[in-house]
Amino acid sequence: MKKFCVVIAIVLACLTGSVYAEETKTLTAGVEFNWVNMLQFQRDEAIEHYKQAIFSNEDVKSIKKKEFRKTYEDFLKDEKQKTHYRLISNGATETKEASLCGFFINDDILYSYAIQYKDNPRFVYYYTAFGKLAYVDISSEKYPEYPYYSRQYRANGKLSGAIYFVSKDLQYVYEPDGKFKGVWYKEKMFDRNAKQILTRNNW
Repeated sequence: MKKFCVVIAIVLACLTGSVYAEETKTLTAGVEFNWVNMLQFQRDEAIEHYKQAIFSNEDVKSIKKKEFRKTYEDFLKDEKQKTHYRLISNGATETKEASLCGFFINDDILYSYAIQYKDNPRFVYYYTAFGKLAYVDISSEKYPEYPYYSRQYRANGKLSGAIYFVSKDLQYVYEPDGKFKGVWYKEKMFDRNAKQILTRNNW
């Protein structure tokens, strides 16, 4: 499966001990990632720190469907679906107006695609192959400067998940209820207890 190459390649800095700066000063680059060698309480503190940065406002977990669809009414259907489908199927990754990326089955069947408009890159719109809106990624105002976070909502306004991007290499991933899913460091994902659980080849 090809991954969305602009925003979801979403997330270099690291945690040292249990001391954290304020969000505007959080984790500068150049510190080596040390998740496996941390004490458990240090990992737990890191997980909670980034969770609070993303979920401090309970309202983020759900947006009323009517409100959500009103806000994104211009994007509920991709009016250029046929053009985007053809371009992405042929390997295109951008147009004059937007960055594009497809998600494929068996590397050749396009089942979904994403669009990030260059005039408003904080938002990424995911569509079915038929051009119907499925998800919206909303990044914090600091995007594309690290650190920042991104929340993904379904087309009904329900939160689907969230990621805190410390750097391109380092990302903390959470379920919609705030449960910690794992931390990506380059090609590897680790769980709360520092056990490797996933790998990727397109970070």
